Amino acid sequence: MDAYDDVGAREGRPDPGSGAHSGAGIAALSFPYQVVAAVGLAIVAVFACIHLAMVFLHVAPSNTLTKQHGEAVDDWVYPEFEQNWKLFAPNPLQQNIAVQVRAEVASADGARRTTHWIDLTAQDIRAIRGSVLPSHAQQNELRRAWDFYLNSHTDDHRPNGLRGRLSENYVRRIVMLRLDEQRLGGTVERIQLRSAVRAVQAPPWSTEKTDTQPVHRELPWWKVTAADLPGAARDDRTEAGR
Repeated sequence: MDAYDDVGAREGRPDPGSGAHSGAGIAALSFPYQVVAAVGLAIVAVFACIHLAMVFLHVAPSNTLTKQHGEAVDDWVYPEFEQNWKLFAPNPLQQNIAVQVRAEVASADGARRTTHWIDLTAQDIRAIRGSVLPSHAQQNELRRAWDFYLNSHTDDHRPNGLRGRLSENYVRRIVMLRLDEQRLGGTVERIQLRSAVRAVQAPPWSTEKTDTQPVHRELPWWKVTAADLPGAARDDRTEAGR
């Protein structure tokens, strides 16, 4: 018996050469915990594979899989994992688009006035800047609603499909929600929207000349109805109409 056999056996210590407690990682756990850890790793691996496959199909060019399962892919990606760039044709935004509104307000004494242009996009930017976890509404609601409206209308503001009226109602309700948070000193009777499109300035090292003056596109005036208003304001206007 060597020195360890003599001393270690008396003190009850395991033999270093026996392999007891010599493993690392999962191998050092007891069998039930090894099973739990293996199942957890398998679930994470499966989720990662599914996520990578869904994102790849989302950014890949149109193919048989995306045509058959496009709805499932969109449900997985939007809104948390939205990708702005396409895989084989990157097209970063080259314009800053701001959505602005002005309102015709009727005061209690019957006088009417038109407000200045209110930059709704600038309000979203101020809310996002410096925020650790900005909401999807602040980042995407107004922007995507405006894209929805433009894509479903012609240049002369006529609906080009069945969703034209829906997009108009959607934009109007978002705008009225924003105006309801401001003190305009009366009842909003009509609203008018416009976009201010400004090209992104070229970097300092570039010789490209870019015109950064804003280009405006104004929409017609819209009469505000009770359906466009938030809940409490809608109830008040309905009662007044009665």
